[in-house]
Amino acid sequence: MTEFAKKVEDLRIHHEELLSRKNEMEEWGNGIYDKYKYPILTAEHTPLEWRYDFDEKDNPYLMQRIMMNAALNSGAIKWNGKYLLVVRVEGADRKSFFAVAESPNGIDNFRFWDEPITMPDDIIPATNIYDMRLTQHEDGFIYGVFCAERHDDSQPGDLSAATATAAIARTKDLKKWERLPDLKTKSQQRNVVLHPEFVDGKYAFYTRPQDGFIDTGSGGGIGWALVEDITHAEIAEEKIINARHYHTIMEVKNGEGPHPIKTPRGWLHLAHGVRGCASGLRYVLYLYMTALDDPTRVIAQPGGYFLVPTGGEYIGDVMNVVFANGWICDEDGKVFIYYASSDTRMHVATSTVDKLIDYCMNTPEDGYTTSESVETIKRLISKNRETLK
Repeated sequence: MTEFAKKVEDLRIHHEELLSRKNEMEEWGNGIYDKYKYPILTAEHTPLEWRYDFDEKDNPYLMQRIMMNAALNSGAIKWNGKYLLVVRVEGADRKSFFAVAESPNGIDNFRFWDEPITMPDDIIPATNIYDMRLTQHEDGFIYGVFCAERHDDSQPGDLSAATATAAIARTKDLKKWERLPDLKTKSQQRNVVLHPEFVDGKYAFYTRPQDGFIDTGSGGGIGWALVEDITHAEIAEEKIINARHYHTIMEVKNGEGPHPIKTPRGWLHLAHGVRGCASGLRYVLYLYMTALDDPTRVIAQPGGYFLVPTGGEYIGDVMNVVFANGWICDEDGKVFIYYASSDTRMHVATSTVDKLIDYCMNTPEDGYTTSESVETIKRLISKNRETLK
């Protein structure tokens, strides 16, 4: 065996050890969900063939010819008995693309399919695409709704000026995708989610209206809009169903994560909230529930965050961030929550529908002042005193 062949063999052994590593549930959680010791996907999980030229003549030093920077913000779906993530993979060139990774158990052994997704362009090609939400809609298609980013040509001298639209594609097999025209709205949209059922015979979208690419501006929170024809989707009117509030986890902005899970007690929603702090923007996750007969009517919203970055999750390309745009609910009620930390890597947390409903229905709401928070704590103390007598 040549020295080059030995390097290749060692590289493949090392990579297989990473892919096949068994994940371990962390001890002493919060009773709401369980976290796991290892990230489920990182840049290093991407196939070696995407990164290395294995021709010794062309690459005698066995260098990475195409480097990967991150694996993050993944849509999720249970498909043919496998747990599939449509992952945002970001290269060293800052361009993101989509790739499917699958696992037999949803916890570990995630492996990418052989090639990334070839996503057709809209009429005006995007510079970058990312953060796909997957919805298996009752119309028979699997839809991917994601952000399409382009330079804002109205500001030619500003290379950071950008526009965002909600791109829409659909598929029957997660391999061949049909690109539909981007969603037309009055405001910029970086965070749009398709509801899995028709509402009044129309397609329903959760939106996040923004005045600009970064700033929410007058956008008041998570919006809701109905669309007649998804093949030419246009929003004429949207209403806010989950508003932002001062001095909360969603002071700066908030947005829907994956599409909500339908439960006997209502629609279960996972969302992100953003606030400003000394180190920048802090992204956390929170839950809320809406009524089965009216997905726009909030029936429960626990105060504060549901999941935040802890330990090594805090460190990465964009610090102090967790973000989720994919979860899977199994037939037995087990829920797999897929979240990214610090725009760098993917993790999983597990819970159940019953636990998440209990959390939503029985966790106190935010009272919006210190005095109300203290009174809420005192009520729990008093209750425990009576219980423990």
